[in-house]
Order: sequence, then C-alpha cells, then structure tokens
Amino acid sequence: MSLFKRLLNPNYKKSEEKAKRAEKAEHSSYYPEQKLPIDEKFTYNFKNNGGKFIYCENWEEVTEAFDNIMLENDWYEQDVFCVNDMLTKKFDGFNLNFTKNTDSKFFLSTCESLVSNNGSILLSSNQIKEKKLKELPFNVIIFATTSQIVDTISEGLRIIKNQSSGSIPSNITTIQDFETEKEKDFMSYGSSTKNLYLLLLEDL
Repeated sequence: MSLFKRLLNPNYKKSEEKAKRAEKAEHSSYYPEQKLPIDEKFTYNFKNNGGKFIYCENWEEVTEAFDNIMLENDWYEQDVFCVNDMLTKKFDGFNLNFTKNTDSKFFLSTCESLVSNNGSILLSSNQIKEKKLKELPFNVIIFATTSQIVDTISEGLRIIKNQSSGSIPSNITTIQDFETEKEKDFMSYGSSTKNLYLLLLEDL
C-alpha cells in the first residue's frame, strides 16, 4: 500500500500523538533514502530541497538545456560570475560577459561532488575562491557529471583530499537550500538560499 493510501486510510487514529507515531513509522518504512541507488537518492533529495534538475546524455543536450535556461530567465547579454576556464570556453557562444565579479546575474560553476544523502552540492575554493555563499549571486547554474555523485559528505571530502596531492583546497562548503517559495524550517535558518539549476551530464 502506498504512503498516501496509508495516510488517507480512515482506520488510522486521529489523535495527534498516534498520527505522529504513524508518520514516524511511515518515514522509516518508506523514506526513499533507505532504498534507492545513490543517483536516484540524490535526485530525490535535490528536488526535495527545491533544486532544478536537468539530466543530459551528451554535450549537445547540455548546451540545449543551458540555452533554455537563458531563454526562460532572459539572461542573455548578462554578467556571469565564473572562475572556471573550461566553462567559459564551452559556453562562449551564448553572448554572455564572463567576469570575476560576484555582483552578476548568475554564478556558473562546476562542483566537487553531488551528495546523495542530503541532496547538496559540495563546493570548495576551486569553484568559489574564498567567497562565502551569501556573497555569490542568488542565481546559480552548476555543471556536474554522474560520476561525481557520492553517498555522503565524508566521501566527497575524501575525494577532495585524494585529488589534492597534499594541497587541500580551503573554503569547503555545501549548498543545500534551493527552496525559495516554501517557508524554511528550523534547520534551514541561517543558510543561504539559492535559485539553483543543475546540468547533470551522464559520463558513466
């Protein structure tokens, strides 16, 4: 029986305490994090955080999705904060002004990892230098590949360490709050909300 059918079952007790116990039991029995492969778990948690997810099978689909984002938001001929030379070359034909100025229309970047268990984006000084999340533009486009999906933040940190050859990047942080229309819960207070698009390229 599905979660919604169980919750709508008229035989469920209506007392507040029993409803809470039922909800807790449903969470432990049906929460996707317990069952899904890490790629599907990441997708679920990322979307649940309010992120906009676009899966691409090849680079042609990446550029098409990027073009659609530009059209949807009217971001052509705008300043773009980007410190990644590969991305500035790849998206050079979109009539954008790439700059190191954070006072730009949007932030275009790669990331270190995509964290499955909470749907967050792991970043470091490789992507954001020494900037704090609140200093970055409100609008963000992240380009990543499926091979960058990890289960936990700890796994992502291990990868950073292994790839750093003794010089671990500073300013390691995560973006997790992409929900701008829903009221934040207690755990979200103090976080930096971003309007975030993820262009995810299949490379496995």
